[in-house]
Amino acid sequence: MKYMITGGCGFLGSNIASEILKNEEALVIYDNLSRLGSDANLGWLNGQGEFSFVKADVSDFSALSEVVRREQPDVVYHLAGQVAMTTSISNPMLDFETNSQGSLNILEAIRLYSADTIIVFSSTNKVYGDLNHLKYTEKDTRYVCNDYPNGFDESISLDFRSPYGCSKGAADQYFLDYARVYGLKTIVFRHSSMYGSRQYGTFDQGWISWFCQKAVETRNSQDVTFTISGDGKQVRDVLHADDMIRLYLLAPTHIDRAAGQVFNIGGGMDNSLSLLELFKMLEKMLGIELNYTRLPPRESDQKVFVADIGKARSVFCWTPKVCVDDGICMMVEWMLGGEIYENKTD
Repeated sequence: MKYMITGGCGFLGSNIASEILKNEEALVIYDNLSRLGSDANLGWLNGQGEFSFVKADVSDFSALSEVVRREQPDVVYHLAGQVAMTTSISNPMLDFETNSQGSLNILEAIRLYSADTIIVFSSTNKVYGDLNHLKYTEKDTRYVCNDYPNGFDESISLDFRSPYGCSKGAADQYFLDYARVYGLKTIVFRHSSMYGSRQYGTFDQGWISWFCQKAVETRNSQDVTFTISGDGKQVRDVLHADDMIRLYLLAPTHIDRAAGQVFNIGGGMDNSLSLLELFKMLEKMLGIELNYTRLPPRESDQKVFVADIGKARSVFCWTPKVCVDDGICMMVEWMLGGEIYENKTD
């Protein structure tokens, strides 16, 4: 098998690439190295096996199509993208060129030069909008969606809000339509939150990583303050990198059932967390007290998004195995450089 990963030096891409290298499969990584931590991830991968690396942008159709034509990959994981809501608002043109144009470019390259390639796209729950038309109950530490107590399935109406929602939503729909019109073997994963080692979070993307980083900084200095948007009761289900890797490697083996379909992907209700619940977990784990201030809620933020993963479970014979407690523990240990803290199991 030959794999190609766009955005292969990002969090998700580098973790999948590492597993492919362990399996001694052929691999092409295509990345412009613009994302924080991508250089470090490339260096990490360089010590794990042989692969081809192309430094280029997915918005460059000439470069992208030449790689597809030359390499003829069996599977493409299209993970390259602009991932921050705030960046999409401040620079909507960059957001469009990366997410929408870049996605159309990879689809066209495959249609023209490698039509038998299986392509899996990393989409987002933001294609469903802010979901503010639903009913919520406010609890002590979280919001609960009364209408969908077991999470949101793929039947939820699309509602593109913010430039990010529009750019990812357009790409999402192109992937489904290229399966319908041209018969390409596409799969769309609409992700909730993901986390794990090799994730270099920022204040506006990768919230688990970012707040774990703030907790570790607090442990080291006891003089750290940070901000959160909203009241901290907003809820997401979180999926660990180990479970994501299994899913992405499983997906092509089920292409006969999955082609042209969309799947909501996350940790499910059992692995859901609010910010406040994460903070409580980190404070107990590290023996600290976090110091933060609250900002107004972000534009188009969802009070709750928890993926109903029933369809993915059925089609791919897949279910998350890493529980949120163990996953956060592993995340913090990675940030501490492997150090095991005394009250880990308290």
